[in-house]
Amino acid sequence: MSQTGYFATGCFWGAERRFWQLDGVISTSVGYMGGNKPNPTYEEVCSGKTNHAEIVEVIFDSNRISYERILAEFWVMHDPTSLNQQGGDIGTQYRSAIYTTTPEHLESALNSKIIYQAELTKNNLPQIVTEIHPAKGVTYWIAEEYHQ
Repeated sequence: MSQTGYFATGCFWGAERRFWQLDGVISTSVGYMGGNKPNPTYEEVCSGKTNHAEIVEVIFDSNRISYERILAEFWVMHDPTSLNQQGGDIGTQYRSAIYTTTPEHLESALNSKIIYQAELTKNNLPQIVTEIHPAKGVTYWIAEEYHQ
């Protein structure tokens, strides 16, 4: 069964590559979510004025890969304790976020955050700053073709 998830881990290119290599992922695309301007351009998002995050849309076959497996990849592919920054990429568009498409995905995302935070705390590492929101009512704006 085909399902969709939306993940922000900083710059969308590296994250998209990690997701598309997972067995069971049907397709990926990159775009923007969580902002306040309809149909934003890359330049507008990079200005920090639209409040969008760079997002990877992941469409997957839940008979071949679980949402929990995708979440596990999400947590380790970036630093979820870094606010609005991943490496040298700085700005709100590089924040860590998950937009969920079902109540079950929301529950799984929140539970996985608790599990990962417990491990970080055990090792005296910082708090996770990842935003987790339902995707309902939040538009996914696909990025320009040259980003795909």
